[in-house]
Amino acid sequence: SKLKRSNNRVIAGVCAGLAEWLGWDIALVRLLYVIISIFSAGFLGILAYIILWIVMPEETGYQS
Repeated sequence: SKLKRSNNRVIAGVCAGLAEWLGWDIALVRLLYVIISIFSAGFLGILAYIILWIVMPEETGYQS
C-alpha cells in the first residue's frame, strides 16, 4: 500500500500512517518516535514529523 497519513490519528496521522505502511503496531511506531525525539532534544523528531505531515498525502475515505 502507499504511504499516507492515517485517519487513526492523534495529531496528523503520520505515525499511524507509517505503522500501516510498514505493517508495524501503531503503538510501537509512536513509542519509537517519542524515543527519537527525546534523544534528539525534540528537534529531530519535530522536524521529521512536520516534513512528513507536509509530504504524506492524507488517507481518503473512512475506516470501518
